Amino acid sequence: MTKTIDDLTFFSEHEPEFSEDLTAAEKCTRGQPLQRTWHHFTSADEKFFAGFWEAEPGCWKIRYTENEFCQIVAGRSILRDANGNEHELNVGDNFTIPSGFEGEWEVVETTKKIYVIYEPG
Repeated sequence: MTKTIDDLTFFSEHEPEFSEDLTAAEKCTRGQPLQRTWHHFTSADEKFFAGFWEAEPGCWKIRYTENEFCQIVAGRSILRDANGNEHELNVGDNFTIPSGFEGEWEVVETTKKIYVIYEPG
């Protein structure tokens, strides 16, 4: 079936699925930050996702089973790998996180990002 302009998802015109939850306590290494998601798109095969994510200051362990593209639109965070190597994330940064990445996400200033996820599952 051919898709049309009506099949596109314009974030500014779309009512997202909103969720707000505290980070799971067992993952937290400092604080228990609140995380919010404005989910705009899921593909028909449920392997591709896009939206906005935001988290308050704190630090937690991460383990990626998905591949994710991120663009930081507000705040400041530090992404740290399992070996302790780190990279500061600032407004305007664009990056990908590959499946298999493990480490920590530390939010220094409330951070908001655009996410695009592919979960091969």
